[in-house]
Amino acid sequence: MTRHGRNCTAGTVYTYHERKKDTKQSGFGSQSLRFGKDAVKEFDCCSLTLQPCKEPVITEDGHLYDKEAILTNILHQKKEISRKLKEYEKQKSKAEREQKELAAAEQETKKKDFAQQEGNPIGQKYAEHKAEEERRSHGSISNVDSGRDKKLPSFWIPSLTPQASATVLKKPDEKVRCPMSGKQLKLKDLIPVKFTPIKDRDSKTSLISKTNRYVCAMTNDVLGNSVPCVVLRPSGAVVTQECVEKIIRKDMIDPISGKKMTEKDLIVMQRGASGFTGAGVTLNAKKAGPSIMA
Repeated sequence: MTRHGRNCTAGTVYTYHERKKDTKQSGFGSQSLRFGKDAVKEFDCCSLTLQPCKEPVITEDGHLYDKEAILTNILHQKKEISRKLKEYEKQKSKAEREQKELAAAEQETKKKDFAQQEGNPIGQKYAEHKAEEERRSHGSISNVDSGRDKKLPSFWIPSLTPQASATVLKKPDEKVRCPMSGKQLKLKDLIPVKFTPIKDRDSKTSLISKTNRYVCAMTNDVLGNSVPCVVLRPSGAVVTQECVEKIIRKDMIDPISGKKMTEKDLIVMQRGASGFTGAGVTLNAKKAGPSIMA
């Protein structure tokens, strides 16, 4: 037993463990947690289904999808865009029709007023003059004088009860976008990916159950979330970032297909993404809680 074993709480430092324990018990302060391996999808899993891809395709931003899943998502987006466009066009035509009806009604009212004034101009002027004299002689200070009662809303007079206007729909975005990056996505932008399976001579264990499933197409290094990977556009092969820097960048030739490449043909795969967060290698969950102000 150490010298301070019986008085272990007499330390002058507020340790991380004590702070986490007090935050959990009191409920005050923000709580943060680093995602473990089980909460982060593997680099070869689809960003939509979070399952290993049967027919992997990748976007120019490096987001990996299963071809069936991303095609289903694209069709769903197109149906939603079509539905929203129909609603927008329906509301637009309705607004135009109402504007025409209001303009026609206003024109008709002007015609009636003009006909009435031309039929009896003296009586019309006399009635207006008499009404003006009555208002002046009355001397009322009410806020509903001179027709102001028509401008004020009232919740107990049906004719003055304010009405909620219909929600004005904005013209929807007609572009199909990537579910992860939000950028415009076209079917021709999806690049097929060819993973190189690991040769471990284990034919009994299924590919999904294996911890290490694929290797670099050139160096045979095992691929994983901790290894930055790059997809070569001409051949679709997956290699490590180290292989690109040390070998491929010297000649910029695809070692699998033999075609000349540019910087756009080197697609860095996004890794470390979970189903409810973004992509990256530093994924933290943070929950903001109430704080005590001094």
